[in-house]
Amino acid sequence: MAVHTSQSVVKAAGENTARGRSRGTGTPPPKPGRIRRALSVHWYAWAMVAPVVVVIGVIIGYPLFRGIYLSMTDADERNVARSIGVNEIPATYEFVGADNYIDALTGSQFLDTLGWTLVWTVSCVSVTFVLGMALANILNRRIAGRSAYRMALILPWAIPGFVSVFAWRFLYNEDRGLLNKILTGSGMDGIPWLNDPTWAKFSVIAVNVWLGIPFMMVALLGGLQSIPSEQYEAAEMDGATAWQRFRHITLPGLRPVSTTVVLLSTIWTFNMFPVIFLLTRGGPGEATQILVTQAYKFSFEISPRDYAQSSTWGVLILVLLMLFAVVYRRVLRSQGDNW
Repeated sequence: MAVHTSQSVVKAAGENTARGRSRGTGTPPPKPGRIRRALSVHWYAWAMVAPVVVVIGVIIGYPLFRGIYLSMTDADERNVARSIGVNEIPATYEFVGADNYIDALTGSQFLDTLGWTLVWTVSCVSVTFVLGMALANILNRRIAGRSAYRMALILPWAIPGFVSVFAWRFLYNEDRGLLNKILTGSGMDGIPWLNDPTWAKFSVIAVNVWLGIPFMMVALLGGLQSIPSEQYEAAEMDGATAWQRFRHITLPGLRPVSTTVVLLSTIWTFNMFPVIFLLTRGGPGEATQILVTQAYKFSFEISPRDYAQSSTWGVLILVLLMLFAVVYRRVLRSQGDNW
C-alpha cells in the first residue's frame, strides 16, 4: 500500500514537472489588447467618465446625424412634420442624395461666402496673434502698474460677448455714434461704418480682434513665463540682439502654445456667429455674411425655411474645419512637433 502511494506521488510530481516544462517552453498566452488593457487598469476612470460621454453623445451625436440626414433630403418648412391645431401632418420630404452638396459646391453663393469667411478668419487670427504677442511681451517685463494693465486688457474677455458687440454697435452708429462724433468734431466727415460693404468688413474684423486679444495675450504670456530666463541671459552675453533673441528663443519657446491657440482661434473665428449676427446680420446686403450665419439664415430668416440647405452648409462647415485640423496637424508633425 505504501509502495503504491509513493508511486502515485512520484507519477503526479512527474506530470506536474512535465506540465511546467510545457508551460515554460510553449507559446506564451496572448497579451490583452490595448483597449482591454486600458479598461482593466483604468476601469474606475472610465466608469466616472461614461455618464458624461453618454450625455455628450446624445446631445451632439443625435443632432449631427440628424443634420447629415436632412442634408440629403429636400426638407423645408412646407414638407416637414408639423402640427396644426389637433391635426398632425406627416413629413413628405424626400431623399435626394448628394444633390444639395453639388448645388452648394457649384453655386456662386457658397463659394463667395466661403471666400469672405476665409478672409475674415485669416485676418482676425493673424492680427489677434500679432497684437497678443506684442502685449504679452510687454507685460512679461517688470513695468510699473503691470497688474492694472493686465486687468484692463483682460476686461474685454470678462464682458459677455453680446454686451460688447452691442456696445460697439452704438459706437459705430453713423448718426449718433461716438466714433463719428469724434470725426465730425475734428472737421472730418462721418464714416458709414456698418452701411458700406468695405467699412462693414473692417468694422466686424476690428470688433472680433478686440474680443480675441485677451485670450491670445494670456495664453502667450503663460508660454513666455515658461521660457527659462537663463537662455536670454546667455544670448545677451553672447551679443545677440533683441530681434535675434526673439527669433531664436522666444518663438521656438512659444511654439507649443502658439500652435494650440492658433488652431483654437481659427476654429472659433470661422464659426464666430455672435459678432457678425449682432453687429451687421450679414449686411449690408450679404457683404459680411459668413458660412455659419448664412446657414442660420436658411433655417430661420428666409421663407420658406430651407432646413436641407442649412444642414448642408452645416455639414460642409464641419468637413472644412476637420480638413483644416488634419492638414494643420500633419504640417506640425512634419516640422517635429509632437501632435
